[in-house]
Amino acid sequence: MRYSIASLLRNALSYHEHWPQAWRSPAPKPRYEVVIIGGGGHGLATAYYLAKNHGITDIAVLEKGWIGGGNTGRNTTGIRSNYLHDASAAFYDYSVRLYEELSRTLNYNIMFSQRGLVSLMHSDAELAQADRLRNALHANGIETDFMTVADLAREIPLLDTSPDARYPVIGAVRQKRAGTARHDAVAWAYARAADGLGVHIIQDCAVRGIRREGDRVTALETTQGNIAAGRVAIAVAGHSSVLAEMAGFRLPIVSYALQAVVSEPLKPMLDTIVGSTAVHVYLTQSDKGELVIGASRDGYPSYAQRGSFGTVEDMMAAGLALFPTLGRVKLLRQWAGIVDVAPDASPIVSKTPVANLYISTGWGTGGFKAIPAGGVVFAHTIALDRPHALNERYGLDRFTSGRLMDENAAAAVRH
Repeated sequence: MRYSIASLLRNALSYHEHWPQAWRSPAPKPRYEVVIIGGGGHGLATAYYLAKNHGITDIAVLEKGWIGGGNTGRNTTGIRSNYLHDASAAFYDYSVRLYEELSRTLNYNIMFSQRGLVSLMHSDAELAQADRLRNALHANGIETDFMTVADLAREIPLLDTSPDARYPVIGAVRQKRAGTARHDAVAWAYARAADGLGVHIIQDCAVRGIRREGDRVTALETTQGNIAAGRVAIAVAGHSSVLAEMAGFRLPIVSYALQAVVSEPLKPMLDTIVGSTAVHVYLTQSDKGELVIGASRDGYPSYAQRGSFGTVEDMMAAGLALFPTLGRVKLLRQWAGIVDVAPDASPIVSKTPVANLYISTGWGTGGFKAIPAGGVVFAHTIALDRPHALNERYGLDRFTSGRLMDENAAAAVRH
């Protein structure tokens, strides 16, 4: 829909009161064919692909707060596919390809920027590991290139590449197709697109209980009343284990707070993502000029989204070790998201011991980058009651068979 300048000014001065809603806010029906718990990126993408790819439109997405108010709005927006195992590389590269077309597919500008990811190396051991990873990625058709110290000094002049640096840099590996997107826009785009296909998006609707008869879920007890369902899907970050226990089974998941900060706005100074596993920090610059900085998760399980000052201090020390010229830059704000971590740092996109209950969890630090592909494969799993080829290795059964997908190094967080 197009607006004149006068219309834009009029609606802006009225606090957008008369602008049409991007999606509806219906009261819940007594029953749906599919109910998805979680109105973040994964839940909304799953609803959209269920409707678009499988023709299932009798869907409710239940969000306990507001759309995008959970982890989708609490991350550092990185998108990449430099994962070691074949199954992981294929999955995440498919997600990158979907992101490349997502603005056009959903007719919504998600501000996708393929600015690349530069992963710094500080030791011979890291270089050897990087060679192994690059060979694995090239075998899967994912292009990376090596950067020398001279390349880094030329392309990232603020990076301390001197030999007497706190953590001397000896090279880097770059994935040029990596990038960032506006996290809120991804949620809004999927919400509007799903709503346009008939999906009900119900906000302020927390699930308080799960009713079962035998091995099937029959209804959800919510703050807006009981809702019956033919199939139920859990796509929440941070409370997957709580919902699984409501349904009568346990998950091999531990939840932690993962913190990030942004600085005051600065002039353009960093046109790529820079990360270091050894120093353990990563930085990028947003379109508004803020430096977005992330690092380790907190060292203890928690559902708190406030984080801790100790982690912020460690994060700043790590950032300054790489970019000492940032010492006088002021922080603007800090936050934490809740990450669900499986023992092998790989996701769980799977059927569950309950016949009509499905779950998407364990994304750890990779949830945002996985939203499009996660939605496609989870929708396939729900609609056809069997995994997609891309999530066959992400089943719950791998924890009993021993076929784990150890991606701790690629996840780049101290799990």
